[in-house]
Amino acid sequence: MIGLMRPPLEIHIGDVVQMRKPHPCGEYRWVVTRVGSDIGIRCLACGRRVMLPRSRFEKGVKKVLGPISLEGTYGS
Repeated sequence: MIGLMRPPLEIHIGDVVQMRKPHPCGEYRWVVTRVGSDIGIRCLACGRRVMLPRSRFEKGVKKVLGPISLEGTYGS
């Protein structure tokens, strides 16, 4: 069916996501810092911050790894 839209990806501030393409520093994992029509993410290796439109972010996400904890680990 053409024109059928998927619901928005369930994402929260503090979630760690794995992107399909690596950042130039070589890291695939990012932490979500802002949620809305634009998504703010921060690279876990170099700390670079990026703002992406939600549509581009959702296309680039491979999987949601889970929330980051105080110890710097993530998971369910």
